[in-house]
Order: sequence, then C-alpha cells, then structure tokens
Amino acid sequence: MNSAATAPTRRPIRELPDELISQIAAGEVVERPASVVRELVDNALDAGARQVTVRLLAGGVRLILVEDDGAGIPANELAIALRRHATSKIASLQDLEAVGTMGFRGEALAAINSIADMSLTSRSGDAEADASAGGHAWQLDGRTGEIQPAARSRGTSVEVRELFYATPARRKFLKTDATELAHCIEAVRRHALVRPDVGFAIWHEGKLVEQWRACTEALHTEDRVAALDQRLADVLGAEFVTQSIAVNYESSARRIDGGPAVRVWGRAGIPDAARSRADQQFAYVNGRYVRDKVLTHAARSAYEDVLHGHRQPVYALYVEMDPARVDVNVHPTKIEVRFRDSREVHQAVRHAAENALAVPRSQIGSAVVGSAIGGADAPDANTPRPSFVSDAQRAASGLGWAQPGMDFSARTDNRTDHRVSDFEAMWPVAAGLSGLSTGPTADALRNQPTGALPTAEAANLPPGDWPLGRALAQLQGIYILAENTSGLIIVDMHAAHERIVYERLKSQLDNSASAAIASQPLLIPATFAATAQEIDTAQSAAETLQTLGLEITPFSPKTLAVRAVPTSLAQSDAVELARSVLAELAQHDASTVIQRAQNELLSTMACHGAVRANRKLTLDEMNALLRQMEATERSDQCNHGRPTWRQMSIRDLDSLFLRGR
Repeated sequence: MNSAATAPTRRPIRELPDELISQIAAGEVVERPASVVRELVDNALDAGARQVTVRLLAGGVRLILVEDDGAGIPANELAIALRRHATSKIASLQDLEAVGTMGFRGEALAAINSIADMSLTSRSGDAEADASAGGHAWQLDGRTGEIQPAARSRGTSVEVRELFYATPARRKFLKTDATELAHCIEAVRRHALVRPDVGFAIWHEGKLVEQWRACTEALHTEDRVAALDQRLADVLGAEFVTQSIAVNYESSARRIDGGPAVRVWGRAGIPDAARSRADQQFAYVNGRYVRDKVLTHAARSAYEDVLHGHRQPVYALYVEMDPARVDVNVHPTKIEVRFRDSREVHQAVRHAAENALAVPRSQIGSAVVGSAIGGADAPDANTPRPSFVSDAQRAASGLGWAQPGMDFSARTDNRTDHRVSDFEAMWPVAAGLSGLSTGPTADALRNQPTGALPTAEAANLPPGDWPLGRALAQLQGIYILAENTSGLIIVDMHAAHERIVYERLKSQLDNSASAAIASQPLLIPATFAATAQEIDTAQSAAETLQTLGLEITPFSPKTLAVRAVPTSLAQSDAVELARSVLAELAQHDASTVIQRAQNELLSTMACHGAVRANRKLTLDEMNALLRQMEATERSDQCNHGRPTWRQMSIRDLDSLFLRGR
C-alpha cells in the first residue's frame, strides 16, 4: 500500500468557537448529574445560604433545580454570570493562591449552560440593587441571554433541564435513574457532613427523599463539635457516632498568627466498626471534601495495628490549615488537592487518629464509645502519653527483648498454688514484682479536665469500680470471665496478653532509640536495578535514609546498593525493604515503612511470648491481666486486629433467658 495515500491530511490551525470550548470544559467539569449538583451547591454555600433545596427529575437527567436563600446576584451582574471564567470568588493571583471559597474557577455555570437548557433566577439582598431592579427577582435565560422579571424571595434558583441534550453521545454513558439519584444524594451528603449550620433537602419526582435540618448551635464555636456530632448522626446514622471516638489534634508548628499550622478534628471509628468497603471515609481540607492519597494513607496507617485483615476503617476527619499551604487548583472538579508540605499533613492526620485510638475503651467507658450524641471530647493528642511500664520492669533490662510479657505476680503473700510458681518460672523477671495499678473509675474519668489522659498510676480501686471488672473464672483455658457494673466481660486471654507484650516492647524500643535508628552494615551490599525515580529519591533523601538506619548509594548509573539496614531488621530482605522505603519517600513519610517492619518483628515476638491457651491461671493472675489491659494502649484489639474483649450487658443476658417478658 502506498504510504502517501494513508498520510493524514494537514488541517489549518484555528481558534475554536466559544461554545465548543465550553463543551470541552464541560467534559471535565460535568461527568454526570451529581457533578452539576455539586457545583451548584458549592455556589449556594459560597453565597452564604442557610437552606439549600435540591429538586430532581429522572435522577437529575431531566431536571436539576437548586434553590438557596443566600445573598443572591444583583440584576446588573446576571448578564455575565454565565460567561466563561466569570466569577466573584477571586480577582488576582494572590486570591488564587489562598482560595477560601468552594468555587473559584468560573467555569461551572458556563460549562453546564453549554450542554443543557439552563435558567437562573436571583434576587439580591442588596437594598440599593433591589431598588434599581424594581424590588423583585430577575430571571436569565441561558439560551437567549434574555433577562425578565420573576418572583422569588432573596436568594438564587438555578434550573438545569435535559442534561447533555447538546451532546447526546455523553448521555449514553449515564446509568439508570436510581443510580444517578444515588450519586446526587451522595454529592449533597458530602456537603452536609461539613456544614451542620446549613439545612439540606433533596426532592425526587416530587417526593422528599432526604432532609437534614440546620443546627443553629453550629454558629457558635463552643457548640461546633456537638453540632457536628448531631449532623454525623443524622447523615451517617447514630451508630457511626456511638462507634467512633472524637479526634482533636493540633500540630506543634505554629502559624504567624499563633494558631496551629495543621489542626485535625472529627471522629474516627473504632476498629470494630470497620467495613469491607471504604464507603464511609470522609476527609475534608478547609471545608472541602477531597480524595487525597496523603490523607487516605495517613488515616490507614493509624489503623495498621488494630484492623483485622483487609477491613476498611470509617472516619470523618476535618483538616484545617493555612489556605496558602494547600493548592486546590489541581483539577477542574476541585476534589484533588496538593499540599506544600505533605509530610506535615500526613503526620498530623496519622497522629490525630492514632492517639485517639490508643486510649483503651475500657478506660473511657461511656464517656466516648456509646455516649449520647454530642458526647465527651476526645483526649488531647498533644498531652504526653504516660508510660505503662513500671519502674521495676523498666530497670530490669535495657532494650527488653527478654522482658516478661506481663507481671502476673499475685497481689497477696499467701501464694501456695503451684501454678503461680510455674508461671513465675516461665517469666523469671516477673517474680518479686508487684503493685499493679488499676485504672480510674468512669466517674473519675468524666471529672478529669478536657483532654486529660487516663493514667496508669491511679490509686487501687474497689473491685466494683474496675472498668474490666473482677475476674470470676477461666473458660476452657481460653477465655476469662469477669464481672463489672454493666454485666459480663469475656476476655480472650492470649489475644489480650499478646497486645500487652507487644505494646511494652514497642515502648521499650522507642525509649531506648536515639534520634537515628541504629543500623548494621551488610557484609556484602545488596544491589538491585533501580528506576530513575528511585535513584533520584535515594540521592536527595540520603539524610532521611540515614536517620531511618538505611544506607542506599548508587552502584552504577542504573543500580543501587543497600549497604546498611536497621539493626532490628538485619534478617529481613534488604532489597525489598529499600524499595518500599524509597517508594514511600517519593509520596509519603517513609518512617512508616521502617516502623511497620519493626512492628511486624515485635508482633511475632509478642505472639510467641504471650500466655498460651489452656494455661490455667489463678484469680489473682486473671485480675492482674485485666488491670494491665486497662492501662495498655490499643488493648481492645490484639496485634492482628482481633478484639480482645467483649461486654455482655445485663439486658443482653436477660434477653437470652426471656426475663421481663
């Protein structure tokens, strides 16, 4: 075949017509009806609306009507409202670099108008503008540009009919009406979760399908947390709030005005509330819902030690920071962001969730989990955490690899049972250690200052006040049965002890570590073929790698050599470890890789060191285990994410035996 015959015909370079430009932009901005709903609700919130109503037909394909009671648009500005790149949100590059509004690009209305039949009705709250406009609303026809008087109160109504009628090929990609309706509801739900001060209503085919009333208390700073909890309960269900823990964290770095560089607040679900899908993970940056890898990775890393298998955590986290330190002008949908210091944000989100989850629920009781809507505040993440290792145990050895899993010494001197001496023979350092402390009562916790952490040095309490109760018996050599004020506690003996040993080893390793992790040189460097990005990361982050106990240097233009690894990971795969760290360094904080690898080692050691099933324990030993659980971080789950204890209330027991019926 003649190649000349198949050569493409050259076309002249020319400007595209404005309508085609808007339709191309609409392909990025408007994916489905939910995209239109999101953009119009953004504008309503920017206008200061306190009530937003969304009306839909055929899942939003035939009609999308968004009404608000915001500031409205003056009549003399309606004519340019639908033009491309016309906006009231920004006016200069300085405004663009510190965006404080939901919308700012000035593309949405023009893009929507190019692919649908659109009209805009608005009445401004400006008295002078109202007087000059005749004191009534005005309606703009998107097709003809004609403006005529209309009737409505203060605010704006945007009506979008027959979406994609101008681009019928796009309409073929839409799903069923029910699916499109679900996406529209989700778009409004994301706004509702961050704005409890605004009421939202969604109508479909003339029927009210969702409604969330405004919380007037949200206007006051001191009531904002309670209002948000109420909105979370309304939108996600009361179970979300009762099975989550309040998060409140401020980074140590400060802004020029003295405020925290990054603040993270909201609620993080307890591990038991994890789901098979990541459909209840909501992250916001300065009030904007985002899907960001940094935030997702940070939140997931906070749950690494407590989630079972591939379960997905649930959370609603709100990040507040200087708008100049985050770039929201990344994608036309404005759902992606870019941080100036991603590591700072990653660390803040991770520590916020991690510190909230660390406090045992047995210590907090009903003050957090199971509290009424708008319950108690979370522990202050900036408060130094108490050490849960006794002075005698800390002095027993240096790093503590041969430390006892737990101090099971009896609380009395008349120990004659041979099982006690057997156990102390198993853990020789434990012999002679005593004075296990118990946690404070629930009343004492509720009376603590806001943000105070439960301490392990509280005075011994009467057995009736122990959060995990008083041991009653051992079942099948596996479970401990205990009684507390709420009913029956069932404890998985091995899982609970495994977590106690694990947290103790981690604490001892952290306390013994210097600023840099100790490294061990390899006798023969491990080399591997590296990508250009890996080589660049190894060279630019050499100091960070050294702090992590790794030495990775170029071996050839396309090869890297691992010359040293952390001492505690000397037996691990050096190449796999190096690749993982370099990959994390390119996007996130690589210290999590080292910590994860170290924790896997410690977890294995703890699993082998924990008391085994079928081990007969005395009541004193069982009570000692319960007291240690109350004072150990993350003791509600074992190292593998399985629960360590369960509560059966008196009501649960009564229902089993049909009492009161």
